[in-house]
Amino acid sequence: MVGIDDVARQAGVSTATVSRALSGNGHVSPATRLRVETVAGELGYVVSSNASSLASGRMKNIGVVVPFLDRWFFSNVVEGAQKALLRGGFDLTLYSLAGDYDERRSVFEHFLLRQRVDAVIAVSLELSLDEVARLHALKKPLVGIGGPIPGVRTLTIDDVAVARLATEHLLALGHTRIAHIGGNLELDLDFHLPTNRRLGYELALTGAGITPTPALFQAADFTVRGGYQAAKQLLGNPHERPTAIFAASDEMAIGSILAARDLGLVVPRDVSVVGTDDHDLADFFGLTTIAQFPQWQGDKAVEILLDELQPGKHDPVGLDTAIPFELMVRSSTARPAQG
Repeated sequence: MVGIDDVARQAGVSTATVSRALSGNGHVSPATRLRVETVAGELGYVVSSNASSLASGRMKNIGVVVPFLDRWFFSNVVEGAQKALLRGGFDLTLYSLAGDYDERRSVFEHFLLRQRVDAVIAVSLELSLDEVARLHALKKPLVGIGGPIPGVRTLTIDDVAVARLATEHLLALGHTRIAHIGGNLELDLDFHLPTNRRLGYELALTGAGITPTPALFQAADFTVRGGYQAAKQLLGNPHERPTAIFAASDEMAIGSILAARDLGLVVPRDVSVVGTDDHDLADFFGLTTIAQFPQWQGDKAVEILLDELQPGKHDPVGLDTAIPFELMVRSSTARPAQG
């Protein structure tokens, strides 16, 4: 079996230089790094993860914690993070907190605190001061995605501004009876996303001189089925039927389009629909939406973590990094029909 001594001898460098060149830890000139990598490839040398961990004190493993695994948004954030970690030579351990509070406590009090991960990415989780303190006490870098966490470097989305932009798009087209399908109370936990998106919707309406009405709001669960059922209730009203719907997720927006079709309505002639996220199916359904680039979020979170684990490899960033978002206009929105 080829060992590190064989690579060092063939490349004409020390074993310490080989270790630095192949691990990415420590300074090695680009020419030397290339020569070591070439020799290692020719000899078929593979770095031992155990040896690398003992030498560096790291496991080369990042823990990623998400609230759900069966939602498009979270799986795309994880995919973006995984691709970036693979490029950096790190493994990923995924923890889903779809269970109860005891499951969350077990992850943060036991699994993440064992010497299994070098750092943690928390996706759409508003960590408590105790959870943050436990990780910081063990010198484990932490990056949050979704909203501000005191003392933690985070990628933050302005959900009020996202919802306001979506609603203002409908207002600019001339709609005044705009309904909103948002989240139910069970989902209004970390970072209060449903509340903030409803607030942005209502601020856009009041800014246009329109008083929000409870009759034009339906709560759902951020799924296609939930959006379908909520839209059926809104669009089935023969007297106060909205001419447009803003849904707090693309899944619910797609459900709204399907509900409209089942009721014999034409999108966007009879009702315009706008969503949030830019789901993979959004273009297929011609859905106007607010893109927030989840794979970019995962990639950027890893970049921030590696900046802490490997200082100098990336440009430093501030404590909070704003997540970009963009209105993507497609065929599901148009001016309301006259008459």
